[in-house]
Amino acid sequence: MEKNRAHPGRPWRPQEDQAVAHAWHDLVETARATVRDGLVVGTSGNVSVRVTPDRPAGGTGDLVLITPTGVPYDRLGPEDTVAVGLDGRQVLGTLKPTSELPLHLAVYRTGTARAVVHTHAPHATAVSTLVDTLPPVHYMAAALGGPVRTAPYALYGSQELAGHLVDALRDRTACLLRNHGTVTTGDTLTQALDRTAQLEWMCRVWLLARSVPGHTPSLLDAGQLDAAAERLRGYGQPGG
Repeated sequence: MEKNRAHPGRPWRPQEDQAVAHAWHDLVETARATVRDGLVVGTSGNVSVRVTPDRPAGGTGDLVLITPTGVPYDRLGPEDTVAVGLDGRQVLGTLKPTSELPLHLAVYRTGTARAVVHTHAPHATAVSTLVDTLPPVHYMAAALGGPVRTAPYALYGSQELAGHLVDALRDRTACLLRNHGTVTTGDTLTQALDRTAQLEWMCRVWLLARSVPGHTPSLLDAGQLDAAAERLRGYGQPGG
């Protein structure tokens, strides 16, 4: 039995804490999906989820499970679980957390999100080099809280970037990072990943529309987006 990496004298059995074990499984599957869907290349991008353990780990409350730095997602297993407290202190695992840990913690410390997905999605990254706000070419912008902002460039992994991110995410669940990529948040990993796909699709649509010579894409106004947001609140199956 592998020893508890946060507490070397005690065996660590992740399966004994079902909340942590299930969350780590979902996180790894989400990270693998970002590669499969062409949203990242290699070990770029990162994923995290906030979870309340069945049993406290290392005296902490909620944990942030997060992908480790530089490890291909298809190699991750239960024994590779990485978790930090909201203070950033690592409480599970020996693998080093992603270099973008400050970005993820900034989201959890300033809002109610339970999941964060960061990618280098190609169309969205291209758009991040062109505009301060993604032009509202489709009503699904309303599903992300409104027109998606671009956070100013800062070095990856820096507190400066984390600060820019918090500003760009104000009243939004997605943003672009200048010359870098995307960040989306959600109540679940599935929701955050779905929002990444929607953002990448809208960026692709805008790039395609603006590439037609002699034409300028029509955009939705604030009233149209508000109406779409209201309609989207009732979207889907009851209780779903």
